[in-house]
Amino acid sequence: MGCIFCKIIEKKLPAKIIYEDDIALAFEDLNPQAPVHTLVIPKKHISTNLDIHEEDKGLIGYLFQIANRIAMDKGIAERGFRLVMNCNPESGQTVFHIHLHVLGGRRMHWPPG
Repeated sequence: MGCIFCKIIEKKLPAKIIYEDDIALAFEDLNPQAPVHTLVIPKKHISTNLDIHEEDKGLIGYLFQIANRIAMDKGIAERGFRLVMNCNPESGQTVFHIHLHVLGGRRMHWPPG
């Protein structure tokens, strides 16, 4: 398939993994945009937000629970953090396997653009 995140899940590519279970995986972003920048991905390949179906709603909620746990573990939950999920090229999606960006450790600005 060629998906870089699927290759990380299969351990065919290295990543600094900070969380893994049968459903999801979280690892540090190679090009961090904040002091904390972790990606949370499902092990099920879903290309974009538009490909999320009814049967995936529990999975999506689970990704948010993992992201919250990471924010707490990294000490950014109380100060604040941002969760971002981009959809398609104009949003900045470059890897077509859904993923949550957990960003924190600095003041975030708005608009983010």
